[in-house]
Amino acid sequence: MRKTIKYTDYLKESLRDSNEAAEYLNAALETGDLPLFTLALKDVVDALGGGVTQTSHRSHLNRESLYRMLSKKGNPRLTSLHSVIDSLGLEIHITAKKGFTPSHQHSPML
Repeated sequence: MRKTIKYTDYLKESLRDSNEAAEYLNAALETGDLPLFTLALKDVVDALGGGVTQTSHRSHLNRESLYRMLSKKGNPRLTSLHSVIDSLGLEIHITAKKGFTPSHQHSPML
């Protein structure tokens, strides 16, 4: 009989790979759902960062503040997100939307 593994154990093991963790966070971010993204970030903090306590030390954030930030009602500041993501060995990037044209474009300066 095949041994089964719990989904949470599989997820945690997968997220120990920084590339997998980055893809997981990007997928959560693409939904536009901040509570989903913070939940995904907590999963990555637990798997890749060794948990909230270790991540709070590396990111120079207060442990309780990090717990609040990663809660369902968390509303993290960009500076805090950057600190946490950087402490996990990941980076934040912004790219232009493909096929997007702003409704008002400025004339090029001559």
